Amino acid sequence: MDEEDTRDFNERCAQCSEVNWGLTDGGRYYCRSCHNVTERSREVVNTDFMTNSRVQTISKGSRKQEKADRGCEWYVCEGFQLVLKKQAEALEALGVCPQMKDEVLYNFWRCYLQKSKQAYCNRPAGETVKALSVCESSTDVDSEPERPNLLHLLSLSESEGDLQTDCSFASSMSKVSESTSIYSGSVDGSLYFMKNQKEKLRMTMPMTLSFCYMALLWLREPITLSELLRFVVEGHIPYLNVFQHFPEKMKLCGLDLKIFCVESWPVYEEVHNKMLELAAFLDLPRFPDITDSCFLHPDMLCIKYLMEANLPDELHNWTCRVVKKIGIGEVDFLTLVPGNKSTRKVKYDILAAAVIVVVLKLLFLLDDHYEWSLSDFAEERNKNNKEGALYFEFKKWYKVVKHSLDVEQKKLDEERAKYLWRCEKPLFYSVKNKSKVLKRRQMVVNLQNQFGKLSGSVRRAEKPNPSSFQLSWSEENTDGSCFHGHSLKGILQEKCGLLTAMNPDYWLCTVKLCNEKLCGHLAHYREVDFPQSYHFVLRLFSFLLRIQPSYIHDEDAAETVNKSKD
Repeated sequence: MDEEDTRDFNERCAQCSEVNWGLTDGGRYYCRSCHNVTERSREVVNTDFMTNSRVQTISKGSRKQEKADRGCEWYVCEGFQLVLKKQAEALEALGVCPQMKDEVLYNFWRCYLQKSKQAYCNRPAGETVKALSVCESSTDVDSEPERPNLLHLLSLSESEGDLQTDCSFASSMSKVSESTSIYSGSVDGSLYFMKNQKEKLRMTMPMTLSFCYMALLWLREPITLSELLRFVVEGHIPYLNVFQHFPEKMKLCGLDLKIFCVESWPVYEEVHNKMLELAAFLDLPRFPDITDSCFLHPDMLCIKYLMEANLPDELHNWTCRVVKKIGIGEVDFLTLVPGNKSTRKVKYDILAAAVIVVVLKLLFLLDDHYEWSLSDFAEERNKNNKEGALYFEFKKWYKVVKHSLDVEQKKLDEERAKYLWRCEKPLFYSVKNKSKVLKRRQMVVNLQNQFGKLSGSVRRAEKPNPSSFQLSWSEENTDGSCFHGHSLKGILQEKCGLLTAMNPDYWLCTVKLCNEKLCGHLAHYREVDFPQSYHFVLRLFSFLLRIQPSYIHDEDAAETVNKSKD
């Protein structure tokens, strides 16, 4: 049967030069000598629709299908737009108002695309135009550009006819996409890493969080940057392996993985600095005022952190006095003015934690001596105190909080050590390899489950519901582990109708100032240079904020300088 079907095909094999052809099940010719399969298929005779007629077609193979298997044409900005959409939806699920996604974040993103000349602008004189010059002989590139397919991921409506991008010449770019983006699934993946992109404030994965925080700050939402990053680490906001939520037609490979794959936790300082750069780059006006009724005001944040640190409620009066004394509660001080280098760039959560540290130093000194003597004094008073609130004992508070902190810190360290950076959704770039990859992935999962049963390891529990508090203390506990209602009278004295600290001394964090102009830090923190009580307090708040203790020490040093000036 094969001899009859192949007798009219007399070409020599490209590999062995033999003329010995057979037919595959798909209708392609293959060499029986070396088993080489060609892209040619046999002639088709079809007489169903017309008698006495012969239709001959010679197929070139399934090139169009293979091209379709590569997915649709997409651009790097579309990938980041999808990431922002997923993050905004997650924040909305956490209780953020829908205005954040549909209005604020959308306008910020649109402004960024326009400022960076990626969209909403005329064709830029950049690398894309140079690449398009290759096709000018066969394509009329001076004609009106086609509207791009930006997936309309945020709120792009069909009526917006002014959208033009440097990637919008899809018909022309498709002819040069292979030359400009050989090692990526996106059309402009290779252009992303060119030097001129740095001048445009090149988009990165950490910058998606900067966009989200900038939108939250604009709306004065009750989410600090440290909380935002903690929700990311806990998996409530898409960031790590977020590309697994991309549509199937958006294929990632090569440089795309370098752009969208994240194998490190987001860093507070990097996200905050990029947010400031973005706000200046977008020429944003003065942000809405941070007033004393706003959650981000230090008086409000201090209440939250005092509760979470299990400290007496009476300390809030002292934090408010410090905030008012050194002027860090003023609207002009707290409100962000993009591009204004003379104003201080406030980190609201770190500022509130530093204020509490300053108050603890004012009352307890934290020199590894004075706080323990005060604690012994309060313990004696509590033995004879049968009525009223208990006096606050620093030593007892230290033991209770340290135990809980050690437990939670160990749990956090174990979770981070066990975290699987590899994406749960396997990556494959062609339909041909899809079944093999899925089968291999399933085999790995089965082996992991079997080894887990043999080793007796407990399966990972579902992620807990998001909460603003990591440490909770209930006054209903009878073991005396909650110190919220304890009194500070044992360490205070009355002068001129005001309660003042019995401690007359205060030690500065700025004994060793940094002399490097480009460092950006007022003072560096080394644990061996400071008392252990002070280090424990910094460690507590660094755990609550998920930052390095040096950040709080640096802010403490700044507030100490302001206090000394006053």
